[in-house]
Amino acid sequence: MPESIAVYALTPGGLELARRLARDLAARVFAPARLAGEGEQGFESLAACLAGTFGRFSAHVFVAAAGLVVRLVAPHLRGKDRDPAVLVLDQNGRFCVSLLSGHLGGANALARRVAGVTGGQAVITTATDSAGLPSLDLLAVERGLAIGNLSAVKRANALLLEGGVLDVEDPGRRLGDLDPAHFRRVDSGGRVRVDWRVAAGDEILVLHPRVLWAGLGCRRGTPAAEIRELLTRVFAEEGLSPASLAGIASVADKADEPGLLEAARELGVEPRFFPREELSRVAVPTPSALVRKHMGLEGVCEAAAMLAANGPLVMPKRKTARVTLAVALAD
Repeated sequence: MPESIAVYALTPGGLELARRLARDLAARVFAPARLAGEGEQGFESLAACLAGTFGRFSAHVFVAAAGLVVRLVAPHLRGKDRDPAVLVLDQNGRFCVSLLSGHLGGANALARRVAGVTGGQAVITTATDSAGLPSLDLLAVERGLAIGNLSAVKRANALLLEGGVLDVEDPGRRLGDLDPAHFRRVDSGGRVRVDWRVAAGDEILVLHPRVLWAGLGCRRGTPAAEIRELLTRVFAEEGLSPASLAGIASVADKADEPGLLEAARELGVEPRFFPREELSRVAVPTPSALVRKHMGLEGVCEAAAMLAANGPLVMPKRKTARVTLAVALAD
């Protein structure tokens, strides 16, 4: 996981500001080796330093010239939905420029926070912010929703910038309260849809809530790759969005199963494990004689999925020789 915020300085004056920011932001300071103090990371080359730090931190704050920073970070950029926030300040802290990942990476919000520390001005250039309008990618981040088709964000935001009203399908009201001046809730035909299914095309912006729980059972020693292969394949076949995966669940007997734990880490979710007693109280649609024989349960994956989600199955049990999988939808 990223290590939060890195602050870089190149001059003595810049380093003084960097240290001040580090105290307020709980950030780590990077400076030329000849200037770095105790607890600070020295470098001989900022370009070489960035090669090792760019992917480790969720935000990078530079007390340096914007042009220099642009050239330094350019080789490390991967995409709007994956790049960390990048900010640039002058060494007096008068201007804090949100340079990269203003919405999805949180650079705009961080720029305002940094400007509050320095007493300077946050410089925000994203179109919706400049126009005082809501942004769909920012709304998604704030509501914990993943963007299923990033290219559709531009179309949706463009409509807002043109003064239009966006029709939104959000049956679970996961976007919360929406300004009626810019958004209209509809049951169908929306330009924006909140859904746990895979987005089709770029005409409709699909936002994925984390509402799917994967119940898993496996034999001892099953590798994580085999578990992930089944989950990835089944999600693709059933049109379920991996971005909507909230977590994986199983029986407490598997709480120390290396393959399950590693699969959870690779998927970026925390596993949940339930005692046999709790699982036994859940009626499952496809009971297993083998599980009943060895564990005294009608089944593991379906019961674990429904317990974790506190909701119904959207996909009954699927299995390979060593893994079983079911998926339930959270209320």
